[in-house]
Amino acid sequence: MLKTAVSFMAALIACGTPAFAQQLWCWRFAGPGVSAAGTFVTEADADADGYYLITTITGRANAATITTLQPTGTSIPGNAGYPVDNLIRATPPHLTKHGFGFMVAGGEYHNPFHVGRSRDYISRPPYADGKGAEPTIQFRATAADGSHCSSR
Repeated sequence: MLKTAVSFMAALIACGTPAFAQQLWCWRFAGPGVSAAGTFVTEADADADGYYLITTITGRANAATITTLQPTGTSIPGNAGYPVDNLIRATPPHLTKHGFGFMVAGGEYHNPFHVGRSRDYISRPPYADGKGAEPTIQFRATAADGSHCSSR
């Protein structure tokens, strides 16, 4: 078995595919009528302003499973003209004015962002632009301790 593992590792090295470093984050937010929590995976390196690009998201929002991260540079349905940048940083405010976007099972979309305060634009079918709820939220994100999130 060890010989097989060594052979496999040698094959990976020989292929020359670079490894991409990543960072795991724990996040949560809550406000009137909304609560969500989960994990992000980001690129390992921050930009000049300390923001990391979110590449993967997991979790739940209002008891529904998060199914999809909204692609960077696009708007969630019902919020045209407000593209997400999917950036996060360790220090408050954790979010940018564009925030990140995600869809949950059942078709509801969320776009947490920060402009003066943190808010979550919530869009539900039939996704009428500008008709979503936008409660003020308390948002928190922290780099995970090791490979898991603790209850902080």
